[in-house]
Amino acid sequence: MNQNQISDIIQLQRTKYRENSFIEYDTRMELLTKVQNCITKYEKDILNALSLDLGKPSYEAQLSEIIFVQNEVRSIKKNLKKWMKKRKVKTPLIHFPAKSYIRSEAYGSVLIIAPWNYPFQLLFSPLIGAIAAGNRVVLKPSEISENTSHLIKKIIDEVFEEEYIACVEGGVEETTELLDGHFDYIFYTGNAHVGRIVMEKASKNLTPVTLELGGKSPTFVFGNSDLELVAKRIVSGKFFNAGQTCIAPDYVLVDENKYEELVNKLIKYIEKFYGEVPSKSKDYGRIINESHFNRLLSLIETDSLLCGGNTSSEKKFIPPTLVSAKEGDLCMKDEIFGPILPIMKMENLKSAIDYVTAGEKPLAMYIFSNDSKVQEAILNRVSAGGVTVNDTLMHITNEHLPFGGVGHSGMGSYHGENSFDLFSHKKSVFKASTVMDVPVKYPPYFGKIGLVRWLMRFFG
Repeated sequence: MNQNQISDIIQLQRTKYRENSFIEYDTRMELLTKVQNCITKYEKDILNALSLDLGKPSYEAQLSEIIFVQNEVRSIKKNLKKWMKKRKVKTPLIHFPAKSYIRSEAYGSVLIIAPWNYPFQLLFSPLIGAIAAGNRVVLKPSEISENTSHLIKKIIDEVFEEEYIACVEGGVEETTELLDGHFDYIFYTGNAHVGRIVMEKASKNLTPVTLELGGKSPTFVFGNSDLELVAKRIVSGKFFNAGQTCIAPDYVLVDENKYEELVNKLIKYIEKFYGEVPSKSKDYGRIINESHFNRLLSLIETDSLLCGGNTSSEKKFIPPTLVSAKEGDLCMKDEIFGPILPIMKMENLKSAIDYVTAGEKPLAMYIFSNDSKVQEAILNRVSAGGVTVNDTLMHITNEHLPFGGVGHSGMGSYHGENSFDLFSHKKSVFKASTVMDVPVKYPPYFGKIGLVRWLMRFFG
């Protein structure tokens, strides 16, 4: 898509917004229903595209991409009318009989830029929130997951009018062109490097942004815990989508007395879930491209390898890999975003907490312990976007919990009602009375401040 075409789409949506800024409830519901229907119609094509791009197993794809979005659409449709209602708030008695309330209104035209690791879910999930709030939307799928990108473009062009929802494919050039355009809100999911560029571009028009980034999400294993269950849940969360999940456990911090037992049980469940030869497993994905494959390969140091090692550049395959890690190792510097799990033995809980707090705030954190004091010690000291205790990934599955980062891992949160709120401006409305008119607010002011202070004692 060329520069003029992109510019025309942006201008079309802004013009339509100015002509009729409020998209009515019925139209929003109609658009949401179209989303539901197109997912059902193209489900097999979506699964096939995800398999071609990421080698994503059908079960994982249905669970994390199809069902996830369908459930969110159903929930939003069920609650939208209630969310759209104006919310009355208290008015100080001194203003009686005035009234105050808050209206949720659309920002206008929203740009959503999606990543490649969950290329369908992470585009459509914010999309339905933006639609629910009454916005017009331009979508930018990731060019890295090209098969899914092409399919999304086909679906959007077929199902939606550009004045409501449009899709722009392409790489850096097209993304830059979009960011140079004037949007009323920008929603970006990806890495911190590009996140800074998005924020810088948005600042030129003072456009608000949501940044869903990532980071090194720690997993604590301390205190009283069932290591059998701990290992089982860490393996399932870490190697889902071949570790290419922004909230995957990035590394494990474990009490040194439990290190060997945990490692043995992790290896046990890797073999149980994916077999002795994971490359033959139908339940395990592949790395997105050669560049990421080579990046991940560079993080594996042979002398620290605990499990894994048989890779294939031709098939972009890296098996579930465990490595023994220490502070300063290459794998401990940046987010791994792949099927490599460093495990660090720690002298005590304090040293583990100190290690995490010395770095940037992560998008997710996992605590495995049945000891409430251990849980609270970590929760009180370590800041993270979201937390799951005694499991992994599960906090993202509850639509009533806001999902988002903090600090280096992002800003803004969504899912469920939080998505509606995120894409809505909360407009304050004060309706003054014409029946009464208090004279103390008008000049001349001489001698009135004492009366005002006295009245505020009773009506504040």
